[in-house]
Amino acid sequence: MNRTDRLFALLLELRGTGAGGWIQAERLARTFGVSVRTIYRDMLALNESGVPVVSVAGKGYRLLEGYFLPPLHLSVPEAMMLAFGADAVGAAFDAEYAQAAQLARKKLLAALPAEKSAEVAALREYLRVIPPSEGADAEKLRLLRGAVLGRRAVTFAYHKPHAAPTQRQAYPLALVYLNGTWMLGAFDTGRGERRAFRLSRIESLRVQPAQFVRDPAWKGGPEPATERRALRVRLLFATQQKRLVLERPNFFQTSATDTPAGFEVTLQVRDWREIWSWVLSWGAAVRVLEPPELREHLRAEAQRMLLT
Repeated sequence: MNRTDRLFALLLELRGTGAGGWIQAERLARTFGVSVRTIYRDMLALNESGVPVVSVAGKGYRLLEGYFLPPLHLSVPEAMMLAFGADAVGAAFDAEYAQAAQLARKKLLAALPAEKSAEVAALREYLRVIPPSEGADAEKLRLLRGAVLGRRAVTFAYHKPHAAPTQRQAYPLALVYLNGTWMLGAFDTGRGERRAFRLSRIESLRVQPAQFVRDPAWKGGPEPATERRALRVRLLFATQQKRLVLERPNFFQTSATDTPAGFEVTLQVRDWREIWSWVLSWGAAVRVLEPPELREHLRAEAQRMLLT
């Protein structure tokens, strides 16, 4: 990154601290891979160019309150990425957000110089972002998005594999799209802990009028490693199956390694039944290294299949 680009990036970093926020030179130096002395010189250069940078010993830097950046001059690749984002949001969410995304894209193209706007429009004809259809999850996404933003409790029936559905009440914290699956990060009031729920397993969703107060200790995203997933599953695939396995990752997968014996995949789960269908779908292409109970259930299932 040359100095001109770094100065502009520094300005964006300062703007991102928000009103009254401070950012230290050491943090900026780590972000841009330069020395603290270089940051000092860059801040002086910004001041000399008319940018009101406030500096206080022990606190760091911030922009003078009320300072606004001039309109951004986007490059074609930058504008293209924003257009891609608008396309993806418009296709993945409900009509309200789809319309907002369409209007945002139009404003973006209108703000560009004519030649850049034409180039971005041409690129969109050849490069497309088409997220998978959410189908039945679209309405649940709309309801949960409102519940997350409005901090409203939700109730629903949750269907886990090989178990009867259970009624849950939760405080929705975040929606995360992970490995092709929408997940709800929430605080489960019945269990008194943060949990992650797959939207495809949620039924009879209801948003409650009662609001909740977000605890700073809660985290919104699904973090399988911290949710008591104590059972390790190790699977071995033939080396020639590696590409197919990489194309079909499992949510609970924690590592995938080439070994002399083949392509080994490790998953971390609460119960082997959580990944039963996925493992079974590979048929003879997979060998279970551990746990032994999963290996025995697969063997029994294969025998039943031969008898039917």
